[in-house]
Amino acid sequence: MYDENEDEFNEESLQEEDEEIIQSDDEQDEGSQEEGEDLPFAKAEVVRLMKQNLDSDKMIRERVKVEMNKFLGEVLVKVCDQLNEYPYTTIEYEMLKESIYPYQNIERINEEKKRILMHLHAIKADCDALSMDVKKTLKLKDVSEEESDPAFMD
Repeated sequence: MYDENEDEFNEESLQEEDEEIIQSDDEQDEGSQEEGEDLPFAKAEVVRLMKQNLDSDKMIRERVKVEMNKFLGEVLVKVCDQLNEYPYTTIEYEMLKESIYPYQNIERINEEKKRILMHLHAIKADCDALSMDVKKTLKLKDVSEEESDPAFMD
């Protein structure tokens, strides 16, 4: 009870399904290529670099790949804007080093910021202590507290 027509029909339907799957894959690839056209770097290269620096058990979502690519492009634009501020027509390595300094030394810059803020708080505490000393020791008997200098008032 073997029917060759049934076999041919099954083969044709399988070929049609395969063609539809291939066509839908091509359409998805075209859609992703259209999205990828506005990316500043090749997505595969960015993903390769991310995978090199991430733990091996991490999976990267598509949106993360795209946003990382855009972020890197924005950093490049900012560095180039800074390089454009130089009056020279040739960009030297020292100029590049100066332009990328904030990005390469962000940890040291943040530590310096914390150190400066702590120093400012110490200065403020010293000023507050001096202000209290001045109010206590240099009080005139005939001048009331209300008439004192508002700069020393908290």
